[in-house]
Amino acid sequence: MAAARIGLIVNPIAGMGGRVGLKGTDGPEILRRAIELGAEPVAPGRARATIETTRQLAAESGLQVDIQEVKPRSADETRAAATAFRDDGVDLLLFVGGDGTARDVCAAIGLTVPVLGVPAGVKMHSAVFATGPRSAAGAAVSWLRGPARRTREREVVDIDEAALRDGRMSVRLYGTLLVPDDPARVQALKVSGARPEAAELTGLAAEVVGRLTPGTLVLLGPGTTTRAIGHALGVESTLLGVDVVEIAIDGTAVVVVADATESAILGAIRDRPAVIVVSPTGGQGFVLGRGNQQLSPAVIRAVGLDRLILVATSGKLADLGAWPLLVDTGDPDLDGALSGYARVITGRGTESVCRVAAG
Repeated sequence: MAAARIGLIVNPIAGMGGRVGLKGTDGPEILRRAIELGAEPVAPGRARATIETTRQLAAESGLQVDIQEVKPRSADETRAAATAFRDDGVDLLLFVGGDGTARDVCAAIGLTVPVLGVPAGVKMHSAVFATGPRSAAGAAVSWLRGPARRTREREVVDIDEAALRDGRMSVRLYGTLLVPDDPARVQALKVSGARPEAAELTGLAAEVVGRLTPGTLVLLGPGTTTRAIGHALGVESTLLGVDVVEIAIDGTAVVVVADATESAILGAIRDRPAVIVVSPTGGQGFVLGRGNQQLSPAVIRAVGLDRLILVATSGKLADLGAWPLLVDTGDPDLDGALSGYARVITGRGTESVCRVAAG
């Protein structure tokens, strides 16, 4: 039997802006700034994990695979690589990157070749990504072995990074790609959902604030749910970043570091008790690893795995259905330790118990 042919495009700069709080790395100026702030490559490690797991799973199932990898240095080179893989007749095209890379692949090949994204960017709102590198490998091998090789047309969207840094959300649909039909391993489209009732958010925020201990640092993640908690504390939090908020002994709060980077967070919490407050992404369920990479494995371990506070309105959880909450920190051991079941604060005096799984 001939080997299944996989083309692999690795965007080497994808995700570098995450831990340094830049919301992405679109454009040379933002990349330069990310490097100045100490950003390190993310995509190569995600690519290695995908390749190794794909080969392992393929060998276990008796499937021969031929993986051809390229590392383009620009959007034009990404489009050229996708076109070349299509013309060369690969069975499946994998790409390691974020929404920007998905846009380039979509522009180059459209619906001509089955595609699957390996998440390595900051945002990844598109519905063309596996939930993580190992899920991408599993989906690829399962699809290549399947007799039907079913695909679904999935959306490619992206947001304006400049608007994002100004606290504004501007989302645009760029097209669709054919993706292996594997709903257990492929993430959904990021959605904002209906605006929750003010009373529901107020009750949730009051419940969280009531549980916070004076003298504690609160690492407040991005989103409208956590912003309501900031308002309940009397501070204006960053909608799309991570803020370090100090709860004084008298119960008053102040933002110590706004829109903090990983290094700034680690510096602020040194020898201080802290908690992390995050809410899952709408429609996807990620609590860590999507848009809050500043909350890195080093930060999570420094705070303590038992000091993670999950919050979500009942409507947001209902929208996920049977889909679990997901963690994709880039550290498989940490993701495994965080997996299981966790309590989620949903309102005043109310909680839900949700399953947490590694992406």
